[in-house]
Amino acid sequence: MSATATAKATAKTPRPAGPWKKLSKAMTAEVPAIAGRPVPVACTPRAGRGHPACYLPLIPVIEVSGKLLGVDPATANPASPTDRQRYKVTWGALIHECAHAAHSTFCPPPPAKANWCEAAHQLEESRAEGRQVTRRPADRRWLRATVTRLILDDFTATGADPSDPREAGTAAALLLAREDAGILEPAETAPVAAQVEAAIGTERLARLRATWREAHQVPDGDARAMVTLARRWCRILGLDPDAEPPGPRKISTSDLLKAIREAIKAITRAVEADFTPPPPFPPDKSKKREQEKDARSNADQAARDTFGGRGAAPAVTGTRDPREEETSAARRLARSLKQNTAGGRDQVTTTSKVPPGRLRMGKALASQAQRAAGALPTAEPFTHTRSRRVPAPPLRVGIACDISGSMEDYAGPVASAAWILGRAASHLPAAVTATVLYGARVAALTWPGQTPARVTEFATPDGKHEAALAIDALDGALGLARPGTARLLALVTDTNYNRAETLAAQNRITRLHRAGCGVIILRPKDTYFGSHEWTDCQVIEIEDPAGTIEAIARAATRALSA
Repeated sequence: MSATATAKATAKTPRPAGPWKKLSKAMTAEVPAIAGRPVPVACTPRAGRGHPACYLPLIPVIEVSGKLLGVDPATANPASPTDRQRYKVTWGALIHECAHAAHSTFCPPPPAKANWCEAAHQLEESRAEGRQVTRRPADRRWLRATVTRLILDDFTATGADPSDPREAGTAAALLLAREDAGILEPAETAPVAAQVEAAIGTERLARLRATWREAHQVPDGDARAMVTLARRWCRILGLDPDAEPPGPRKISTSDLLKAIREAIKAITRAVEADFTPPPPFPPDKSKKREQEKDARSNADQAARDTFGGRGAAPAVTGTRDPREEETSAARRLARSLKQNTAGGRDQVTTTSKVPPGRLRMGKALASQAQRAAGALPTAEPFTHTRSRRVPAPPLRVGIACDISGSMEDYAGPVASAAWILGRAASHLPAAVTATVLYGARVAALTWPGQTPARVTEFATPDGKHEAALAIDALDGALGLARPGTARLLALVTDTNYNRAETLAAQNRITRLHRAGCGVIILRPKDTYFGSHEWTDCQVIEIEDPAGTIEAIARAATRALSA
């Protein structure tokens, strides 16, 4: 939810410093054109009051959280429309708050005060955005870029029980109303519409739709009309307008919540496609060779930096003996890997002028004709086929574990899975494995050729994702892009990266895939994992932490047998 008008005017706004101060001034310079009036902007990692952005009309100020920026603030240039695409979620959040600054002149009490206050804030979200795109149609793409973050914040904080009328009403106000406001497409909100209708019925949904459409026509500042509609909204849902809403807490899983996640995925895919530039012309062969040379040089340097020392990774918290179930899983995975990398048998056919072998009459007649003509016979009429075993290619397995804060619940299972995969591969002849941890930097967990005797446990303290550097380090150490071996790269991560980190990692994955290396991504289910659709790899969603090990086993055997 936008924090518009919910914070006290006396609350202290963080004061930007350094590059954040320069960025805040640049954003402030753009606000008059967007909001129709000047409003100062404070953009820092501590701003936003728990939201991507907020508008505080009593100060007045727009706070924008710098946590979602995703780029160095010193390099950001909001005056350039092209540069804004590097941080489209942040820019969309600024436009959303400018819409409130321009059109939300009615300031209801905080949502926690009464049900009608919460409904008024929810209705105002789509009303303000609808007015904004009517006045500035080009702002629609930016609002779409940030709407999924606003929906996630709003919906998680509603405090409703699964599939109850309050939850259904929240989903209708935040998603379905935005469709009528011109922000979202019907195909994107269809799953949510079906679940809302199932939760509250066709008749009540129709009355809600009439209410939000009427709210979209309310002039700016008409407090009486918005209060009337908010109270009507509560009565339609069977809620006491003057009762205090339940406190915020995380909603448990429901069919409606699943539908909302489907809608968010559809929206993020559409937004990503909208902001993706057209593909460039394919480079010529000489340029491709130069690019591959540079990629190998970068990988070799990353491997030297990562595996050059023998000290423990900073995030390592200790080691422990493997449990019996882990040892058993390692043996099972070793058998699967051996079956998928074992050498097969090949048929080799040879020809000769004399037996033994199978006589081919055409060649025999040709040989007789050559002799009759007085020429030296060159035909070889006898063929012999024999079977031989093809040597099994050596196995190379690289494992990269995300240690960002969002992976905290999976640190234990990931450490266990890394040990199992490394231990299983060590049972194969000439197999080499290595494991790295990556967050703000890349550190080695197990070195190439090292067989892990104990399970190494680690923490998840970081807020960045150097996934591309981790892939480079494993590529340089294990030769994942070089033919002649069976190669596998396993990334255990929620893929919740910024745009620059995502594109860099996807580039490395595509390069390894084209070189014949199997790539798998294992990520926790029911977490926010960004808007990028990963290609040239297998993406496995893990439903529960205990399923990490088996998921790696299945994905690894499929990748190696492909």
